[in-house]
Parts: sequence; C-alpha cells; structure tokens
Amino acid sequence: MLQNFQREERSMDWPAYWYIDDCNRNVKFTRTYTLNRQTEFQVFARGKGYVDINGSKYPLNQRTTCQPGKNIVTIFIGNPTDLPAIYIQGDVICSNDGWQASNFVDRLPAGYDPLFTRPDQDPNMIKYQTILVQHQKKVTKNNGVLFDFGRAVNGSLHIQTRIAKSITLCYGESETEALDVKNCYYKQENVDRHSSIRKRAFRYVFVPDVSLNDVEVTAVHEYIPKKNNSKFETDNQLINQIWNVSVETLNLCSDVFFIDGIKRDRWIWAGDALQANLMNQYSFFDEEIDKRTLLALRGQDDIKQHINTIVDYSMLWAIGILNHYEMTADLKFLEVIYPKMQKMVDYLIKQTNDNGFIYGRRNDWIFVDWSKMDKQGTVAAEQLFLLQTYRAIITCGQALGKSVDQYQNKFTVLQQHLEHYFWDEDQGAFIDSYESGKHHITRHANILAIIFDLVNDRKKRLILKNVLLNDQITQITTPYFKFFEQDALCQMGEYRAVYQTILDYWGGMLRKGAVTFWEEYDPSQTGAQIYEMYGDPYGKSLCHAWGASPIYLIGRHFIGLVPTKPGYETFKVTPHLDNFDQLHCILPIKNGEVMVDKVDNQLTVTATRDGGVIEISDKMYPLNKDVPVSITVQ
Repeated sequence: MLQNFQREERSMDWPAYWYIDDCNRNVKFTRTYTLNRQTEFQVFARGKGYVDINGSKYPLNQRTTCQPGKNIVTIFIGNPTDLPAIYIQGDVICSNDGWQASNFVDRLPAGYDPLFTRPDQDPNMIKYQTILVQHQKKVTKNNGVLFDFGRAVNGSLHIQTRIAKSITLCYGESETEALDVKNCYYKQENVDRHSSIRKRAFRYVFVPDVSLNDVEVTAVHEYIPKKNNSKFETDNQLINQIWNVSVETLNLCSDVFFIDGIKRDRWIWAGDALQANLMNQYSFFDEEIDKRTLLALRGQDDIKQHINTIVDYSMLWAIGILNHYEMTADLKFLEVIYPKMQKMVDYLIKQTNDNGFIYGRRNDWIFVDWSKMDKQGTVAAEQLFLLQTYRAIITCGQALGKSVDQYQNKFTVLQQHLEHYFWDEDQGAFIDSYESGKHHITRHANILAIIFDLVNDRKKRLILKNVLLNDQITQITTPYFKFFEQDALCQMGEYRAVYQTILDYWGGMLRKGAVTFWEEYDPSQTGAQIYEMYGDPYGKSLCHAWGASPIYLIGRHFIGLVPTKPGYETFKVTPHLDNFDQLHCILPIKNGEVMVDKVDNQLTVTATRDGGVIEISDKMYPLNKDVPVSITVQ
C-alpha cells in the first residue's frame, strides 16, 4: 500500500487506480517447541495483544519463561492502523522462518523479511540508506541556474540560498524537462531553507530567476543496499556501457519491490515485475525482492479484479512464480504462493469461452503492448500468455505434489484451438484476431509462440521469416516487448542481429544522453518529442525497469547460462560469443557463480556451487563449493 501511494504528478498525489488489499488487522502467530531445558524469550510488538503458553496468558514486552517439555507458543496481535508485527528475542524461541500465522480463517507460514532484523525497527516504515550526490555541472541558463547531477537520483534536496526571497525548484529527468518551468512533471514553489523537500526522481534541477551564486543544491539519494553479483567486461566499450546502464536502471527500480520507474508511477506492475525478475536472475540474484513483489501484486486470497486491471498481467504474475521457482527451487515460498496462484488461474478459467479462449470483460484492460493491434474479440497474444500460465501452474503444482490434470487438459484443448483459429497458413504466422476477419498480423503473438516454445520447428521458421525478419510488419518501439522479441530471435539463432539491435537500440538511447534506459524509444523521434508519452510532454519514464533487457539477453543467450533443474541443481552454459574477441563475465547462480572468459579463440568456463552439475559442450561436470570446476574449450 505504501509503495502504490507514492506517485506524484504536478503537485498532485496520485494513488494507484486499481483495487488494493489492506493487511490483516488481527493475527495470531504460533509455534510448537519441545524443550530440553527452561528458556526465556521476549516479544516486541507493533500492536496490542498477549503471549499464550499452553493456555496461560502473559503480557507483551516482558521476559517470559518456558519450562522443559512440549510448549505451544501463541502470540495474539491486533493493530487497527498499521501492520501487526512481532519480533521475538531469545536463544531458542525467537523470530525465524518456523512460525505459522493465522487470520483466524487461513493458516500459512508467517511472513518475515531480512530488511527487518532488530526489535526497534518498524515494518510499517521502510528505512532507506542515503548518500549525498553533488552536482557535476552548475550553469546559468534561461535567466536561472541549472544543476546537472550526472545520474538519476531518487531522493530529496538540501537547499542553501543567499537571497531573501523564496525560490522555485523545477525537476527533470532531462535538461529539456527541467528548463520547462510551466510543464515540468515535478515542481515545488515558494521554497526556502526551512521548506520540506519531497522525495522525487530527477537528474536535473532548474531554479529560475536567480543568479549563479544565489543558490546551492545537494541531492540526497535514497536506496536499499543490495549486492550486484554480476560483472561484464569486453573489448567493446559500447556494449560494456549498455550492460552497466542496464544494471543501474534495474538497481534504481528495485529497492523494496520491482517498480516500473522511479519518476512517474513508482507502482508495482506485473508485466514490469516479470521482466525485472528475469534480469535480476543475471545480476543481483535478489530472491527477497522477487518474493515481496509477487506477494504485493496478488494481495489477499479473494480476487476482485485482474492485477493492475490488466488481463495479461494476471497471467504474467503466475508465469513469474514459475520463473522464481526455477531460479530458486524455494518450495517454502511456493507453498505460500501456490494457493493464491491456483485461485488466480481458476479466476482466469472462468473468463474463457467454449474454445478455451480468454477474453476481456467490462473494465478489463487487454494490454499486450503499446502497439496498434486488432483486438476485436479474443486476441491471439492473450491465448499464448494463458498457455504459459497453464504450464506454470502445472510445473509448480507437480513440484508440490498437487493434482494438475485439469490444467493439463485445459492446456491441450487451448493449444489445439489456438492453431486452428489463429494460425494463418497462407501468411505463415498467427493473426491478432480471427473474429474481425481482417487477418491482421503483428509481432506479439508470434514472438510469444517462440519464446514459450508453443509451436513446432516448421512454424517457428515461418514466423522468423514472415514476421520477425519482415520489415513490413510494424516494428516494436517499447523496450518491454523488445525484450520478448530479442529473446525470440536469440532462440532462433539470430545472435548477430540481436547483438546489433542492442548496439543500435539501447546504444541509441545512450547517444541521446541517457544515463538510465527508457520506457519507450523511437529512433525516428527528435527534439522534445522523444520525452512525450500518454499525451504528456514529459510522460515518458527515462528510468524504467523493462528498459534493462540487455542484462537478460546477454546472460541468458550470449553467455548461455540456463538452469535445467530448479535452483540450478543442474545447469548448462552454451556461449555464443562470436561478436567478442575479449570477454570476462561473472554471473550469479543459486549458491554459487559462473565465470566465463574469452581470450581470442580460447574460452574458459569456471563454476563454483555447493553441489550440482554443470553441462558444457554436452559433458557433465559435478560441482563442489570448495573446488571450482574450470573447463577450457576452443
């Protein structure tokens, strides 16, 4: 709730416009201990309540004693205004991952988070760390002073003035925006040294109607520390810069949750979150951010509308659970999230017709992408998302020993009907909609058919020829679907073309002065129009999570690192590095890392992991955390 209420636009607060669940207000935490000796513990609480030990009640915030033998410890907490939470301090009885929580209807493993490790911390408030960022340039411009901090800042400002009058702060992700006093997205007027300055995202700050020595501004950037577990260096400085800017973009958009962008929405969107998780897998490998995001997107068990009101985002949320499980093999989290996943998939099934096709209802948003598409009736891209959703719940359900026959049957029927109704053999591609009769083709459904491996090799080759390599099919301009498109091209072996696209498309943003990657980029646009979106002259986010696609494309396809069993119990490395003469890359895996070095024509792969097996050139090598495996191939 706190995250989705942070948006600000032109001095107005803008809460997220979809339904948002509140937390449970009345909770009991329970755990059974069998003790060999007497032990003490103390419960610190955010809320009102008491401790119960085998039916006897004790106050909070005091030392409580448990005797040897079986002890059922239950802590009742209610909080009418904030999140009910406890911190248990003791040698044996303490806060850890063994507690159960109940809202008196359902019972699940209690939530906990490594961001909170002390009894004095309040989980109703996120404690950010801060660094001071000095401006790199300070110049007189347009009868005012322009500050350039040289990077994207997500934070507040310290102001010093040498004049009696108040000043105006005009913020901008671009210089053009900051200098536009009338239309800039963020502006704060009547500011003096005592004013409270709100947290905002910016690179530039313009102060109109002052002289160079009248004012000084320092930025205070806020962040939650996380380790970048990746490294990528080659003999091509442009691709190095693209990697580094991608990591910076993802880092800024992933503090507590994966959010879309730091300036405009600051909301948690399921489509952005799926791609952020895939990129995170090859950079920070931060499991906690992903878990927090998946839980926050879904909310309570009862479903009142699609996630973010978007039908495809409900499906991408479920697909994200599959990716998290394949990345981490975290069965404990899967046990918590699976019931919510099952209810979501059943909710989707209720929205399908006799052919198994999902359709949009009143107040539903069939998004797919910001591209013109024939959306009359049922849409092909949505059916492909639904197929992958069925695959996700089948795989996750099987991992937990659940019955998944109903979903397997739905998958089979839908796949058959998809090809019958949406595949156009004459055009060798999927059409957007069969109900309109237009037989219009866009890239989106065809891309999804490849990346989800939902058609045979013959149809993949036809899609490659007739759609992906066909300049007559409308080009994709958002990094969001550019991600999927380049993924599909790599899967079809078009590495050289993807490499060039990374240089041209993401390199094009760098040539426009980008320090982070954007929500959308159209190379044909010039001047101030490159910042326009949604009918707003500065509506485009210039630091957007889905813009960091090169992390995934390079890690997954060019380095070729792929888990073949959940949690990297087995994984393979299949490099495609013809575009590089010199390369040094380190990528994270669960419980280890993989290092790839290329010098001229010699390639060395070094892997360290606590157990497991790595596959290189069709050969299997067992791993030991104390003895790295290093293989050199020509």
